[in-house]
Amino acid sequence: MAGNIKEERLRWVRPIHEGRMSITEVMQVCPYGKRTLERWLATYWHGGMSALDPCSTRPKTSPKETPIRIKEQIVALRKKHKLCALKLHWKLAKQGIVLHERTIGKILKMEGLVRKYRTKKVRYKYLKAALKQGELIEIDVKHVPGKVAGKRYFQYTAIDCASRWRYLDVYEEESISSTLTFLQEVIARFPYPVLAVKTDNHATFTNRYNGTYKRSDLMPAHQHALDRFCAERGMTHYLIDPGHPAQNGTVERSHRSDQETLYDKTIFRSFKDLRKKVARWNIEYNNLEHCGLGGKTPNEMLAEHKT
Repeated sequence: MAGNIKEERLRWVRPIHEGRMSITEVMQVCPYGKRTLERWLATYWHGGMSALDPCSTRPKTSPKETPIRIKEQIVALRKKHKLCALKLHWKLAKQGIVLHERTIGKILKMEGLVRKYRTKKVRYKYLKAALKQGELIEIDVKHVPGKVAGKRYFQYTAIDCASRWRYLDVYEEESISSTLTFLQEVIARFPYPVLAVKTDNHATFTNRYNGTYKRSDLMPAHQHALDRFCAERGMTHYLIDPGHPAQNGTVERSHRSDQETLYDKTIFRSFKDLRKKVARWNIEYNNLEHCGLGGKTPNEMLAEHKT
C-alpha cells in the first residue's frame, strides 16, 4: 500500500508509463478520473517521480490582493506598537484604509509576527469563604525521605488556613498517640483557640473507612481517639473525601516546600539533628512572604489580627 500521496499517484502512473497497461485498462480499477490520470502522466513525463508531490492550489496572484504598500504599513505598525490584528484594523480605518482584521491577521502570520499560543486549560474559579485565625487547621503526616541514622521518621504538620501559620514536629512512629501528642502541642503553641481540624482518612486520624467492627449502617462501632479528643475540647473534626488530597491542599502544598527547600538540600546525622533543622525551617517558613497572603508573612497575619 502507498505510504503517501506521491507513492499513490506513482502506483497508477507507472504501469501506463512502462507500457504494461493502457489508460483504458487502468481506468477499470482506478478510483480517480481519466483526466486526473492524464495530468499525472504528463507531470511524470516532464518532471519524473519528484513532480508527483502534491503542490499548493493557491493562486500565485489575485486581483484582490492587498497592495504591498499597505502590507508594509501593517508590518511597520506591528513592529512599532505591538498591536493585535483588531487594533490594527481600527487604526488603519482612521487613516481611511478599510481592511478586515482576519486579512491583517493572515498578513502578520505570513510575516512571522504572530506568537504560537498553546491551548489553555479551563480554570474554574471557586468561591472561598473568609476564615478567621484558628477556625480551621489542616493536619497531615509527611514521611521523612530516606533513613536517618538507619531509621525512618515521620513529620507531623499543622497549618492554619487563614494565616498560613505552621507548626512542625518529627516523631519516631506514625500512630494515634503521636497524633494526639502533636495536636496538644499545636493547641498550646497557637495563640488563638482552635475551633476545627481537617485531616485525611488515615488510620491515625479516623476509623471511618477501616474500622474492624461496624454497625448495620456501616459506621464504626467505637469512636476514634482523635474524635473523642476533639469532642472533649469543643472542636470539630472534618475529613476530606477519600482519594481527594487536593481538599487538604494547604498542608499538601507546604509539604512540597519542605521537600524542595529542606529535604532535598539537607543531610541529617541523627534524630536530634533532624528535629533541630526542622524546627529552624519552621521558624523560617513562618517569616516568609506568601502570595496567598498578599505578600505578608504568617507571623504578620497573626500580629495584624491580634492588633
